[in-house]
Amino acid sequence: MVTEVKQTKQEVFMENIRVLRQAVPELQGVMITGIDGLPIAYDFPETESARIAAMAATAYGIGTRISESTQLGQFHEMVVRGDKGYLVIYKSGENGVLAVQAPNLANIGLIHLETRSVVQEIANSL
Repeated sequence: MVTEVKQTKQEVFMENIRVLRQAVPELQGVMITGIDGLPIAYDFPETESARIAAMAATAYGIGTRISESTQLGQFHEMVVRGDKGYLVIYKSGENGVLAVQAPNLANIGLIHLETRSVVQEIANSL
């Protein structure tokens, strides 16, 4: 007899983070948060998680407003680039946000490619 073990949502989200980190090893952190700014799952340091979740949700709100105001259509993602790297914010369904942090020399194309597929899986689980 085969017993099926169902994963909790938290386990599913942590698996998504693990898959993304394996696909893009240079990522410095991954955060799944609600649009309310509350962290759901992450691998950022504990001391930074609440702050990053709040900023990711705020960026989502700003990106949504910019997209609507400039008639660009529905918001999908936002890239913040600084001297030392990137923070990329992705819409994940109606209630989720995925944020990834990477160093300056990271391959942003690879980050987009791998993250966009994970975003859909997260959206389906929220």
